[in-house]
Amino acid sequence: MSTVLYPTPQAEFTPLTLPEAPDWHYLLSDFYELYRHLPAGGSTAIRGHQRQVRERIRKVMTSKAVVHRAEPVLKPAVRHLRRAFDLGKETQHAHFIRALEAVAEQLVWEYGYEKVPRGLSQKYAYAELAGPNGPVLTDQVILGLVLFAPGCVYPAHAHDGISESYICLSGAVSENDQGVYAPGSLIYNPPGRVHRITTAQNTPSLLCYAWTGDPEKLAHQKMTFTRPRTVK
Repeated sequence: MSTVLYPTPQAEFTPLTLPEAPDWHYLLSDFYELYRHLPAGGSTAIRGHQRQVRERIRKVMTSKAVVHRAEPVLKPAVRHLRRAFDLGKETQHAHFIRALEAVAEQLVWEYGYEKVPRGLSQKYAYAELAGPNGPVLTDQVILGLVLFAPGCVYPAHAHDGISESYICLSGAVSENDQGVYAPGSLIYNPPGRVHRITTAQNTPSLLCYAWTGDPEKLAHQKMTFTRPRTVK
């Protein structure tokens, strides 16, 4: 399947429950399996986070969550999505990439910030897959994708009351200049940890992410950047 970068307007879409939307059901099932099979590296904190993500995904899948499809929205970085998908098909997560392709034309790509730093609008975008803003509507967890164009520097930031993890699907990223994370790597950020992300100069990077926290925190998370000196 080819990824459509400039979608045509969609007809009015009647919300469905998750069992009535198999592409989304399969995607959440594959998300669950990622968090079941990836190693925790001996970390009790990471293993606990993985378990919590799985438990919340299971609740979403058994609750007949509503799937709402809005008009797709693009950002400049999405021009790199096809390449990111192609690279992802060469990894152990190829089946997950194919599940993403099945819903790619329905994604709403966003920035998440009221004021985007100069240049970042061309290099970054994210799309929520499940959460308070859908398409799979839930207050249990936020699951999504983040796409970085080559040579992106994503400024230092933190999340209040949110436990966050990224799984690298294609390309490679570094967080806080403390290591390079290739496809199959999991990066864990507990609440409040300041982190800065950089990507390679010649390839895009595609990551999926999971946020867990109280429903109130998930629904009203304010995205802000911090000063670089606070990165640890």
